[in-house]
Amino acid sequence: MKINKTLKTVLMSAMIVGTFTSCVKEDEWNTPEVLCNNRFDNPTISMADFAALAPSSGTYKVPATGAPVIFDGYIVSSDENGNFYKTISFQDKEENPTVGLQLEVDKSSNYADFPVGAHVRIKANGLVLGWDRGTRKIGSVDPTYAIGRIPSVLLTRYLSGVCNGNNRLDVKTLVPTKLTSLNDAKVEKYLNTLVTIDNVQFSKSEVEPTVKTFINYIAGVGQDTDRNLDDKVGGTAVIRNSGFSTFGAQPLPTKSGQITFVVSRYNTTWQMLIRGLNDINFTKDRFATGILGGTNITYTGSFSENFESYAVDASLFPKYLNYAVLGNRYWQVKTFSNNKYIQMSANAGSGGYQNLFMVPIDFTAANTLAFRVNVGFYNGDALKVYTTTNYTPGSDISTATLTDITSSFTIPKTPTSGYGVLTPAGTYNIPATVTGNGFIVFKYEGANPGVTTTIQLDDIVVN
Repeated sequence: MKINKTLKTVLMSAMIVGTFTSCVKEDEWNTPEVLCNNRFDNPTISMADFAALAPSSGTYKVPATGAPVIFDGYIVSSDENGNFYKTISFQDKEENPTVGLQLEVDKSSNYADFPVGAHVRIKANGLVLGWDRGTRKIGSVDPTYAIGRIPSVLLTRYLSGVCNGNNRLDVKTLVPTKLTSLNDAKVEKYLNTLVTIDNVQFSKSEVEPTVKTFINYIAGVGQDTDRNLDDKVGGTAVIRNSGFSTFGAQPLPTKSGQITFVVSRYNTTWQMLIRGLNDINFTKDRFATGILGGTNITYTGSFSENFESYAVDASLFPKYLNYAVLGNRYWQVKTFSNNKYIQMSANAGSGGYQNLFMVPIDFTAANTLAFRVNVGFYNGDALKVYTTTNYTPGSDISTATLTDITSSFTIPKTPTSGYGVLTPAGTYNIPATVTGNGFIVFKYEGANPGVTTTIQLDDIVVN
């Protein structure tokens, strides 16, 4: 939704003034006592039944006259921190909601009258209901838009608070729906409702090598910006931050934890909306994403792996960790001349790749490490070898101490066209001072454009 450039300038100026005149934390929304009078009669229909009137295409106009169409809801959104613009999202229950709706209003600073948790009553007579750009909305009849914004001077005709018995607005403490994965939130029944998810973090590309801010700026003007989230079970989601958000210049949190947001969608693209920084509670260390295998790890001081027991193109190794730190590629089993090996390459890819093949080892019992290596279409060094004794499987590799032992091996730098042959890389004598359980780490690092050298490994032997 495009906003008049002049209006944007005015709003940004107001935000700047507020920054210097307010002593209240900018990401907090208050729930002051709001005077209230029950303007509407009791509900005549449940919010769920009303929402079900929305046709799959087009809109439904609620008759302006006749029997009143009234239902209750609870506010879940807040425009206090600038991340919601002229919309109010609400759900049918304060806990375990069954449906959510978005109300289009030509009015800002709605949080002052309808804070988060406010119990509200909607008299829908004369409004239109329907699916618009991916979400279910109610609003006014508009000649330009399928669902228009209710003029601010008419808002009280359709929206009212529900009193708590003391002529004050009834404000409840909402209980967000607890989900196990970000992917679980991408369901229509959660649209315009409040959900919370544990074990979430901003994607690695958002915080490395440089920590991004919540929004981007062009010539000092904030832009609507998407930031990507990952969870511990492989789910992903986009957080959509408004260019007007008061927290836009804040750096993204680099740890992991719990996030709460209002589920939203623009056409077919899911985009989640936080009310403010209080919706993010990232206090735990980052966790690793993109790890395959590792379900049958055994630390041993003597073994040999020739990959003959794995299927061609396999990337899941129960005894080892196949860790895509950056990019969406993994070490895979390949075959040539009836011999199997593992391979990694940035060739024909896009962007950067950091991919680790991690072999568990008992360093106390082990004495030597050897393997065979081959390269294809060499255009730069792509393989490094490390040891680590303090990596916890499942954690982010950045939390571990890596010792570079690459210089102990000979990694070919030819051919620049075609492939060479698998040859012994040499033998590494494990120092007696390196003890305990840990990992040998084969790290591929490349990019397209950039280093696209193909690396092949075989016959990893520890004695």
